[in-house]
Amino acid sequence: MKKLLFSLLLCAVSGASAQSWPTKPVRIIVPFGPGALTDVAARALGIELSEQLGQQFLVENRGGAGGTLGTDLVAKSAPDGHTLAFTDNSFMISASLYRKLPYDPLKDLLAVTIAVEAPAIMVARLELPAKSLRDMIDLAKAKPRSLTFGSGGQGSSAHLATELFFNEAGAELMHVPYKGVAAALTEVVAGRIDVTISSIGAAVGHIKSGKVRPLAVSGKQRNNLLPEIPTFAESGYPDYDMVYRFGLLAPAGTPAAVISRLQQEIAKAAAKQKVRDFLATQGALPVATSTADYASTIEREIRMWKGVIDKTGVKVE
Repeated sequence: MKKLLFSLLLCAVSGASAQSWPTKPVRIIVPFGPGALTDVAARALGIELSEQLGQQFLVENRGGAGGTLGTDLVAKSAPDGHTLAFTDNSFMISASLYRKLPYDPLKDLLAVTIAVEAPAIMVARLELPAKSLRDMIDLAKAKPRSLTFGSGGQGSSAHLATELFFNEAGAELMHVPYKGVAAALTEVVAGRIDVTISSIGAAVGHIKSGKVRPLAVSGKQRNNLLPEIPTFAESGYPDYDMVYRFGLLAPAGTPAAVISRLQQEIAKAAAKQKVRDFLATQGALPVATSTADYASTIEREIRMWKGVIDKTGVKVE
């Protein structure tokens, strides 16, 4: 009887905690610099959450070390739902990329929800004698490591997403790292490197102005922003399905009731038409997975990226 009363009391306290949360402004830590899709998506959702919950949801950019510095800040924050991380696939990549992290990605942080998904797109310099993805791979196979691909840095999500594809396609290209995907795209426009992969939102301006040649988009179907561009599957590579996933994390120990309410509020924000319309301009879609689905995605992708890192021997200083 005492155990039953204690459980009921605990549930009541937890429920009250979720209903009263948030009691002060909430910090959303984006562990990267401003301007990328991670940042703009967090800000779009933060505006809606502020309106829904009557407290400010303030986005802070805390970049550095592949997203691990900002993530560590959240992992070590009070588990009260007032400091959260909004991150991408880099969170899963870092688990194997760095020999030692200041936090345990599976123990020190709780999955809340995947909030946004965005396909990747591969683009080539206009002078490259390849009209399609298959043509580019044929060129790469004919002269291994003669073609170059750029990324947002050694061990970045763009780097490993490209390595994942070339592994599956059986081609070898030379990697040229830059400080951000925008810089890699600029180099493709200038014709100094052959290809790069990025989010659609980052590349669409260059594509629309005819400065780069789009080769393929990831995902199960063509993207509404660029419906004329075939998918990797349509181009002959059905096993490649890398999608950028942007999700919310909370410090371990955050009450389950607060995590549940967060997930529900994110789902409500993501369903709003103005959020959907804004993300569509970035080639992205709002989603609202369960916490269990996000947790299983994290575990699955940690294993997947570990396989890519082990096979390619990618290392960071």
